[in-house]
Amino acid sequence: MNFNDQLDAIGSLCPIPVLKAQKRLKNLQSGEILNVLADDPAATIDFPHFCSEQGHRLLKVIDENNCKSFFIKKI
Repeated sequence: MNFNDQLDAIGSLCPIPVLKAQKRLKNLQSGEILNVLADDPAATIDFPHFCSEQGHRLLKVIDENNCKSFFIKKI
């Protein structure tokens, strides 16, 4: 999947991946996509909740080698 920016949050624990993603999304334009790499098990719960609360769209989640790749479209 294509994306405009990528955030490597591997090794960071909740709530750091979401906080870093929130900061990074501020620099993107509406409609652009942020790819977040995270290995914290809580990220599976945190990112859907974050997107729902902030109005962004979680387009896709890919599970690869004990790491998840979240594709978030800024609204």
